[in-house]
Amino acid sequence: MAEKLGLSYKNSVELHKITDESLPGRPRFKREEIVVAGESFDIYFRDVIECVRALFRNPEFAAYLVFSPEQHYSDPACHSEHRIYHEMHTGKWWWSTQIALEEKTPGATIIPIIISSDKTQLTLFRGKTAYPVYLTIGNIPKEIRKKPSRQAQILLGYLPTTRLKHITSPTSRRRALANLFHRGMKLMLDPLVEAGKHGLPMRGGDGVLRRCHLLFAAFVGDYPEQLLVTCTKVCPTCDVPRDELGSGDLGESRDLQAVLEALELVDGPPGEFFAACRGAGIKPIVHPFWEGFPYTNIFRAITPDILHQLYQALIKHLVAWLTNSKAFGPIEVDARCRRMPPNHTTRLFTKGITTLSRVSGQEHRDIARIVMGLIVDLRLLNGHSTTRLLLAVRGMLDFLYLAQYKAHRSTTLGDMDAALRKFHANKNIFVDLGVRARFQLPKLHNAGHYRYSIELFGTTENYNTQTTERLHIDYTKDAYNASNTRNAFAQMTKWLERYSVTTTL
Repeated sequence: MAEKLGLSYKNSVELHKITDESLPGRPRFKREEIVVAGESFDIYFRDVIECVRALFRNPEFAAYLVFSPEQHYSDPACHSEHRIYHEMHTGKWWWSTQIALEEKTPGATIIPIIISSDKTQLTLFRGKTAYPVYLTIGNIPKEIRKKPSRQAQILLGYLPTTRLKHITSPTSRRRALANLFHRGMKLMLDPLVEAGKHGLPMRGGDGVLRRCHLLFAAFVGDYPEQLLVTCTKVCPTCDVPRDELGSGDLGESRDLQAVLEALELVDGPPGEFFAACRGAGIKPIVHPFWEGFPYTNIFRAITPDILHQLYQALIKHLVAWLTNSKAFGPIEVDARCRRMPPNHTTRLFTKGITTLSRVSGQEHRDIARIVMGLIVDLRLLNGHSTTRLLLAVRGMLDFLYLAQYKAHRSTTLGDMDAALRKFHANKNIFVDLGVRARFQLPKLHNAGHYRYSIELFGTTENYNTQTTERLHIDYTKDAYNASNTRNAFAQMTKWLERYSVTTTL
């Protein structure tokens, strides 16, 4: 049969050999060992330079790639209040970094590296997890990057998922896990240090050879990941004290130079190193992966997270406050949900919204669309005026939707800040009602940093964790299901290599 069909293989073994050795695809995975507290752990990853090269030279992206920063304005006079932010190349980070780079090495092309990581469940009951790390570049427009079918994101590798149960001290275990994370990330990303400083010749999909500087620009992850990456405890961006998280005020930006000076003491006396890290406001981590990155401030590289910070946190809290028995209570709110007429624009919650469990981001999105209409004419159970409460809800919802604009002007960013201030000005109604005692919520505080991030890196679509959640299906869960679940990661990486070949052809 194989001879009659003119096939170059006779069985699956020969087909896999051809796929593995003769056909082009994404970069191959390699395995390294990391030793922590006397135990070794495997890490699987690709060459980060080759991953960037694969995206940069992809002919499907050639017509869309951006090679230089731009400043966009909505009026010909180019007034600062009319500046527009949308794609990453319209932000201030690329512009200022290009100027700094041109002063030292003229003719440089910046490739902004966007890294995202997120631990995910592989099984429902056996507790198996994977820790994928994804990479993309800011030269590719956001509309392409956010579509999994365009394959503008590359699985860079899998970090170890061990819990280090052999370490009995909880404090030592947490520190060892953080060091393990940074050691793994350093193995993956260390080539970016030299590639960022001196540049590399890279040929794009248009055939032009450019001197490209690969610069770590942004990290995409949820709040625990942000703290892990920045080695911080409260806010990954500023030095706000924990007891001031609910004030609505931002702290001073973290001093990168002071942090780097503290990290240089790692080989000295442990007491001095710990004291220096404490003074700089970070945890005593041994050589964080970003320590040597040029033109990178890791504390500014932390980006907003619409899914986990707003929908899965603030909207979740807001619904719980409103349906509390000291506010409107669950009975009338659920009754109004059930009485909503059938329509084609909003979701019907026929059993109400207070009985939902394991609420997804999409469900919180649907709830946010109707929550104001559910409560606008309700009376509080204890007779309080609803004016401040409605203003607080309106402020939160306005901020939610303004933060998701596909393009921003300086004026709309001002509107977003005003909406957040409106919430803070009226939030104490929940304290007066007895619903909450205080508002020390890190994710509420992080909302105050959204404007700065949008001005640096463009709108929030450029760094959306929802994209990462979708990638788990293609690059982690499907790969795991294709394995025999024993020594899974070796099989998963091989399956992904073959999968990339078939999708590239």
